[in-house]
Amino acid sequence: MFAQFFTQEYLVDFFYSIIRMSTPLVYCAMGALISRQSGALNMALEGIMLTASLLAVAFSAATHTVFFGMVGAVLGGLLISFVLAYMHLVKQSELVLTGIALNTLASGGTVYLLFLLTGEKGTSRLLNSLVVPKWEIPLVKDIPILGEVLSGHNALTYIAFVFAALTYVLIFKSGTGLRIRAVGFNPDAAASVGINVNRIKFQAFLYSGLFASLGGAFMSMGYLSNFSRDMMAGRGFIGMSATNLADGRVLGSLLASLGFGAAEAVSITLATLNMKAEIVSMIPYLATVIGLVIMSANKQAKARKNREGI
Repeated sequence: MFAQFFTQEYLVDFFYSIIRMSTPLVYCAMGALISRQSGALNMALEGIMLTASLLAVAFSAATHTVFFGMVGAVLGGLLISFVLAYMHLVKQSELVLTGIALNTLASGGTVYLLFLLTGEKGTSRLLNSLVVPKWEIPLVKDIPILGEVLSGHNALTYIAFVFAALTYVLIFKSGTGLRIRAVGFNPDAAASVGINVNRIKFQAFLYSGLFASLGGAFMSMGYLSNFSRDMMAGRGFIGMSATNLADGRVLGSLLASLGFGAAEAVSITLATLNMKAEIVSMIPYLATVIGLVIMSANKQAKARKNREGI
């Protein structure tokens, strides 16, 4: 029964799927990491990705170009991030509640905008949008097995891993990153040396929205070729969990995203065995919960050791 899942052809497709399914999680995790380092986690990442996904399709269909589809996605993500930052930092609203409100607004607002654009409330199939092309990696594509796994992905997939490296440079190797980390570690101390705390947090929210919006664009112009209602399916929260699981480290967040992508790939594999859809669909979320429980247990164990050592 399981013999078909251990053939070379299947395993190549499986590992290819892991990279593909991890792409939006990598973008989201990097965005969450940046805002987390500033001391204020972007709680609207799900709504940012959903808004960006629809606007990517709308701008692409209107202009008949992939580039302006990306521009639309980024503008949508930055808009939601700006609203969250403004409400939290200027109007002093509670961050979690504001994030939940914006996620809810995005869920209903995208359906309403989709209806205005197409007259439908489910998908954007009536919009003639484009898809970001796939890239073949020279030399790598000719390597047996490895080339089939690593080459031929959507361009946004490769850019996601480049952005992971850029996140490390931004946060840990640049002056901007130093200020972001200073504000996150001790905002009062940062303010005492002349750093504008709110401005730095604003920047962190906008960087976060920029990264997450590209993940949303991938979903409707790479993972699928159109927008569908609530298509993020919790990926924004899973991306945040990847960052929390890695305690704000770039490599750890990247590996956690790949792990959650693998869980999603496993769920699709199990679906071919005619398992109940409810059980299959819960696997990525169950993996997220288990990961967070393990992280919490490890933190508590370290805290106990520290108390015993005092």
